[in-house]
Amino acid sequence: MLKNISPLLTPELLFGLAKLGHGDDVALVDANFPADRVAEQAHARLVHLPGLSTTQVLQAVLSVLPLDNFDSPCAWTMQVVGDALAVPVPVAEFRQALQAQGEAAPGSLERFAFYEQARSARLVVQTGDLRKYANLLLRKGVISTD
Repeated sequence: MLKNISPLLTPELLFGLAKLGHGDDVALVDANFPADRVAEQAHARLVHLPGLSTTQVLQAVLSVLPLDNFDSPCAWTMQVVGDALAVPVPVAEFRQALQAQGEAAPGSLERFAFYEQARSARLVVQTGDLRKYANLLLRKGVISTD
């Protein structure tokens, strides 16, 4: 156990996050997402967190992961099929969590474009979230002394 580190951040997840470099993506995905296949195609580390929602994992990850402020957006959600303007409950929660950290609202990607971008992730974290559209991509930023 570490001080000031969320207990949701398992050793495996912390290791995966620590290995990310500037511009690398992490995919936080729900229980229905084809995480094993996407991680295999991306040659990415796959971490399972079956007892947690994607929102819970996002909040824990944001406590240690800087997001990219060179590109906007630095986060993306999956659009609802047939209604790109719909905002499912998980997406509203993601927006709130990002804004609480001073980040911009996430962009959105059509379903298959989201899958394609997820295939370039270096880390895929599959949660136990059973809600539809509880998927989010994050781009890692930098920590700097200047």
